[in-house]
Amino acid sequence: MKTFQTEITITSPQRGTYNITKEIDKSVTESGIKTGLCHVFIQHTSASLIITENADPTVREDIEYWMQKTVKDGDPSYRHNYEGDDDMSAHIRCMITDMSQTIPISHGRLNLGTWQGLFLYEHRTGRFNRKVVITIQGE
Repeated sequence: MKTFQTEITITSPQRGTYNITKEIDKSVTESGIKTGLCHVFIQHTSASLIITENADPTVREDIEYWMQKTVKDGDPSYRHNYEGDDDMSAHIRCMITDMSQTIPISHGRLNLGTWQGLFLYEHRTGRFNRKVVITIQGE
């Protein structure tokens, strides 16, 4: 079994979802692994990783609508607000979503479904550079 690990930085200009499938697939190609698993981990507590619809952007708009309705910025009950009104809500959003995803690799590519994409989900309203660790294992 072979292991390959790399780290990439993704810039998120504002709150929202950013398709990072191509960047991750590029790392799979660089690894030379044809069959195995790709584990992707984000090193932050206010951005997450989701696998969702990659064709119709209204799916991600609806996810954000639901998230804003459910986890409100600036809730006066939040005690943690050191970095602004979106600080604690971003941490809660991360608890609801995932900090990592594991995707099978087949024929040297991510084996996602036809309508699936891997997205960085930025939960803060500002611009951030997010570090993502990619670990690939297989043959």
